[in-house]
Amino acid sequence: MYNGMYNIEEGTMMYATIKKWGNSYGILLPAEFVRSRNLSENEVVEIEVRKRDFHMKDFFGIVKSRKSIQKIKDELRAGWGD
Repeated sequence: MYNGMYNIEEGTMMYATIKKWGNSYGILLPAEFVRSRNLSENEVVEIEVRKRDFHMKDFFGIVKSRKSIQKIKDELRAGWGD
């Protein structure tokens, strides 16, 4: 499962999910990612592995809105009466 990517100073970093294939494990690289870097089958690449733990606090503050939270809640509640 591909979870996105972003550029960092030296190269590109992406998040990926490890999948089990038989008795081994692998990481799928999206075709667009491979094409954009001119990679090909059997090419040797360097991979740095770090476990990424997601916490609920990582998601707070991600969405920015010009409306107040109370205004958004009021609008949502108004739709419930339909």
